[in-house]
Amino acid sequence: MVKDFKNISELSKELGLINKKTGKPSNYVLRFWEKEFIDIKPTVLKGNRRYYDHNQVKKIKYIKYLLKDKGLTIKGAKKILKEKKNIDVYNENNIEEDYLKKNIETKSKKILKKLKDLKDYG
Repeated sequence: MVKDFKNISELSKELGLINKKTGKPSNYVLRFWEKEFIDIKPTVLKGNRRYYDHNQVKKIKYIKYLLKDKGLTIKGAKKILKEKKNIDVYNENNIEEDYLKKNIETKSKKILKKLKDLKDYG
């Protein structure tokens, strides 16, 4: 059952939420977001540890995109999540489309890297 979940450290690493000085995951960021965004509800399993399922991970990635990539405030991100508004009027693309494009780009890079590794190491 736990294989279908990511713990807080795994998710922090996947999102790139790493302390640059220590190299350790910045789990406090996810804990803070849990308090701010009602959509983030980790499953608490053995040892009172937080685990995130696939849907939670997708929501958190979208929140990170809004906050870190788009530069929105928490209040602005909450508004987008609530209203799903198109705020990117200059580009005539909405945030959802930008997020999906970035997500596809990231996955494509991972696939290309794996293919290169397979080619290099057989």
